[in-house]
Amino acid sequence: MSATGDRLIMALPNGRILAEVMPLLRRAGIEPEPAFEDPDSRQLRFSTSAPDLDLIRVRSFDAATFVAFGAAQLGVAGNDVLMEFDYSEIYAPLDLNIGHCRIAVAAPADWVARADGARPSHIRIATKYPEIARRHFGARGVQAECIKLNGAIELAPRLGLCRHIVDLVQTGATLRANGLAEIECIAEVSSRLIVNRPALKTRPEEIGGWIERIRAVVEERC
Repeated sequence: MSATGDRLIMALPNGRILAEVMPLLRRAGIEPEPAFEDPDSRQLRFSTSAPDLDLIRVRSFDAATFVAFGAAQLGVAGNDVLMEFDYSEIYAPLDLNIGHCRIAVAAPADWVARADGARPSHIRIATKYPEIARRHFGARGVQAECIKLNGAIELAPRLGLCRHIVDLVQTGATLRANGLAEIECIAEVSSRLIVNRPALKTRPEEIGGWIERIRAVVEERC
């Protein structure tokens, strides 16, 4: 068995994506230690059935950061996160075909009904994706003033913080429950296997082997 410091580390996002990605990883031969499934465990790094690979569980945005800075050599991240941060150190060789949703612009449903397609030159937006929002509206000649929020974004229009939001949408139920309507889709989102580029150069056989094993599982499911 490799020494702990020599093991590859894969960063996984907590939440819905974790539940979707684990069946893929298990079919690729990655079975985490029992503490991984223990809701009372405060452990964050876990050994696996693969002697050269450990798992860590982090927030969805942080998975890409751990990989970009080389603290983890592999990871899973939505292309929304990759679009927002645009890390040059990250290589995303494989669409895992899970975590499907979209980045969308939304506003109060009654305002959308009255707006009749009007496009202002300046717009205030609540979002956890300020870079994506600025690029999207900037390409249309609209100046986007972005208010960064990390949650409860649908509350912002109702409480007068702004009129528009840019957020992840899966079914649209949360938007409707908060009186919002989707205006447009910025990008379709799915989760990707991501790799640290320098690590791939220094450990090509190990990392390349995992890419191909996971690729085979994804292709088998399609």
